[in-house]
Amino acid sequence: MDVVLRERSIEEYRTIIGNEVDEIKKLAEPLKGKKVLHVNATAYGGGVAEILHNLVPLMRSVGLDARWRVIEAPDEFFNVTKKFHNTLQGADIEISEEEWNLYEEVCRKNAELIQDEELFVIHDSQPAAVRKFVDLNDRKWIWRCHIDLSTPNMKVWQKFSQYLEGYNRLVFHLEEYFPQGWKERSIAFPPSIDPLSEKNRDLDEDTIRKTLERLEIDPERPLITVVARFDPWKDLFSAIDVYRLVKKEIPEVQLAVVSAMAADDPEGWFFFEKVLRYAGTDEDIKFCTNLKGVGNKEVNAIQRATTVALHTATREGFGLVISEALYKRVPVVARPVGGVKIQVKHGENGYLAWEREDLAGYVVKLIKDEELRRKMGEKGRQTVVENFIITVHLKNYLKLFLDLLR
Repeated sequence: MDVVLRERSIEEYRTIIGNEVDEIKKLAEPLKGKKVLHVNATAYGGGVAEILHNLVPLMRSVGLDARWRVIEAPDEFFNVTKKFHNTLQGADIEISEEEWNLYEEVCRKNAELIQDEELFVIHDSQPAAVRKFVDLNDRKWIWRCHIDLSTPNMKVWQKFSQYLEGYNRLVFHLEEYFPQGWKERSIAFPPSIDPLSEKNRDLDEDTIRKTLERLEIDPERPLITVVARFDPWKDLFSAIDVYRLVKKEIPEVQLAVVSAMAADDPEGWFFFEKVLRYAGTDEDIKFCTNLKGVGNKEVNAIQRATTVALHTATREGFGLVISEALYKRVPVVARPVGGVKIQVKHGENGYLAWEREDLAGYVVKLIKDEELRRKMGEKGRQTVVENFIITVHLKNYLKLFLDLLR
């Protein structure tokens, strides 16, 4: 299925990155007209879809014939690929031969997504095996991995990695994710946020206040916000524990749990119910999801009203929500995992800690010190503009395409 995309222009970013726009245009000149196809599992929900909604139109704006297609698959397929997601991050889960066969069969049927393009970017595990069923060895194939592959379940990895044999490059967020034996074919660059997207563009105070009131969040009280999918790796139970510890010192504090139920994550419903039960009847814990009409604009408003952003994931490929908060000048308190470590600089734009008591202590410190929050917020914004916005991401892809086509 082709995803319909709105038009974007690289010129829109000149007010943010200045003459770097001209550098990007010059870099893209040899790629004009080149056909590029991105393939992933869902058109909404999660960071990958969010990136592609903004990145693919920008590729088109600098002259590439870039497109984005989404695989079609039954729910049973996504149950299997969720197991891939968890085992490739280290979980000890069995995947049956029948499940492997189902995975291959769905990817074989989706091979028809591949047409006459010259460069293919296949995202994550769900469509990875499509490459096996396409006889286009003269084209360039890229597998973009968005998860932490540093300590995979080796039994699963040894079998899954066979599907990657036909790829020219494997792209990861960090070098520490490179699989053993694949380093020569691997490169690393981080994902990005789009400062002009609905989730990140500036909002007026009236819009923010009205959004909070609709979601029953008190704009006059301190707000801790955690933005994460309902996934075991996100450890939202610890986020609630941290909030409860903070509430002992700051009784007026509120917690917003912000999430979207993604089409490719059937396990999400199970964890949603578990987290709801764990939260109990505390009226100061606000669940803000797409089930309540919370979309990108509402997430933007919540983040801009946030006092401290919290992230308690135990494994995290990157964590775009970190950059989103930092870009909005909100300091982040998080666990030092995966891509979080390269975004949050301890003591500069936020704090890193493993234990819930330590995380709570840093949150209390920030809520009580407005000047500290301001300084860290400015530093956070600078960190993102220099490293993690979409124009940097676009340049990295252009350099990769040029390298492969040479």
